Order: sequence, then structure tokens, then C-alpha cells
Amino acid sequence: MNKARFALLLTLILLFPMIISSGSAHIPPQQMAAALPASSPIEKSAASKTFGIIYPMTYPTYEMITKDATEYAGKHNITLMVNAPDEANTEQQIRIMENMIKQHVDGISISPVDATALTPVINKAQAAGIPVITFESDAPSSNRTAYVGADNYRTGRQFAMTTTRLLNNQGMILVENGLEEMHGLQQRLNGFIDYIRNETAIEILEVNYNQGNEDQAMTDMENMIDAHPHFNAIIGLDFVSVSASTLIWKAKGLKRHLIALGDSPTSENGLLNGQLSAVISQNEGVWGAKMIETLLLASEGLSVEELIDTGITELNQEMGPETK
Repeated sequence: MNKARFALLLTLILLFPMIISSGSAHIPPQQMAAALPASSPIEKSAASKTFGIIYPMTYPTYEMITKDATEYAGKHNITLMVNAPDEANTEQQIRIMENMIKQHVDGISISPVDATALTPVINKAQAAGIPVITFESDAPSSNRTAYVGADNYRTGRQFAMTTTRLLNNQGMILVENGLEEMHGLQQRLNGFIDYIRNETAIEILEVNYNQGNEDQAMTDMENMIDAHPHFNAIIGLDFVSVSASTLIWKAKGLKRHLIALGDSPTSENGLLNGQLSAVISQNEGVWGAKMIETLLLASEGLSVEELIDTGITELNQEMGPETK
């Protein structure tokens, strides 16, 4: 009897590995994958996130925004992918965004050149679980998570009110704008024109679009000055116009009013040197941190405000900064 029990025990010991192997061979592949070591949600949350920033073009003002975003990102274990067309280009923005979607970034912030053309790819990213926020210029018909920046129509009205004060509600003006198809810049121009036409006696002599090109901005302004030598002020409603206009003011020694957009080293120097009469800022210096903060919250599945208004500030030689 003892020998029989021993033989049975020995047989079971020898067969045990085969039983285990045979049993595991019938586990469905998805269950096997689930059994493999994987990062827990907590570990994934603690891991570094990657956010993309897409500008309309390369320009010094955007470098300032990148610096602000980078400083905030560095404090929160976030990697940034920053890209932009060399010159404002909708198709390049679409390709850049498509590439970021393929790389499965955790969030994208974009200033769309053409909101209508970018809407489908913004919606594609959102459908893939990648939160998208717009800044500077919105894409209101898209499924974007939020917009960071100032109200552009109100910004245009502020330009007009500042112009009216400086010209004592009379005179003739020239206007330079950026990208004709950019939603925010069109809103800005509409706000400006509506106020000037309905609230003042000021005459708008000419409006031009530089399409985000500084050389074109200079050419536009020089041509307008030649065509309308008795103008009283030039209004630059976009970032590119400020550097172009201050260069012309230096070259020609003009003493007329010049009003520009954006708080930057160029505009600050223009105010100090007397070339600029006033600067209308959308507080661009806080955009970078606001963008990354909003993407971080959205990527964690937390609710964010749909419109994050950074406000409007006037800078001028007499009053200093004045928030509107």
C-alpha cells in the first residue's frame, strides 16, 4: 500500500507542470495582456506629459510666449513640442497638427491661421482624446476645449478709443492688419472700424493686410504714406506691424501718431524712444502659463473654463500701463 501511494504521489508531482502549462495555453490573449505588468493610472498621471504648441508662424512675440510656457512646464514635469510654419500657412499648420496626433501627445495649443480650415483636424484631435485649446485667435465652431486670450472685438474697440483720444476725435488714419483669413484679426478689425465709423469723426483712408510678413508690412505702410501724405496716424492691429512701423518711423523721422499691438521689447523701446504713442496689449506675457495650465487640467479629465480672458492693457508715454 505504501508503495502504491508513493507511486501515485510521484505521478502527480511529475504531471503538475504540464497541467499548469496546459491551463495557461487556453487563456485568451487579451486576458494574458491584462495579466502583464502595466502602469497604473496613478503612475501614468505622475509620468511626464507632452504638449504641443503650434504658432501661425515664427516671430519674436511667440518666442516670449514659449519662454513663459516652458517655465511653467518645467515645474510640472511637462515636455513641450513647439512648432510653426516659417511663414503663416494653413496647410503646414494642419500637417504639424496631424503629426502631433499621430505621436499621441497629451494636449495641443494652437493659434489657427484659418479657423474654418483647422476645425476638422481640431475635432479629430478631440475625438482621439487629445484636448485642444486655441489662443490669440479662436476657432469657435470647432470642438476645442477652451480659448486663451483677449476678446478681439473688444481689443479693436480699445484701439479705436485710444486713437480717438490721441487725435481729439478728428483726423485721417491708415490701418495695417495681419492675416486676412485669421478669425481673431478680422474680429479686431471689425471692432475697430465699427467704433470709428459709429462713434467718431475720424476718417479711415486705407486698410491693408500684410499676411504675417514683415517685409510686406513695411511695403504697405510706405505705400500708404506716399499715397496719403497728410495722414494723422497709423494703426497696426497685429504683432508684425509693430516692428515694421517703428523701423519706418526711425527712417522717416515721422512725428505722427503710431499705435501698435503687443507688449514686447520692440514696443517698449518704441514707447521709450517716442516712436509709438500707445500700445494695446492682450497681456500676451501670461498666455504661455495659462495655455499649459489649461492643458494640464484638461488632460487629467478636469473641467476648465471655456473662455480664459487675459484682458486688455493700454501702455502709453503719459499714463503707463492701464488695464481695460
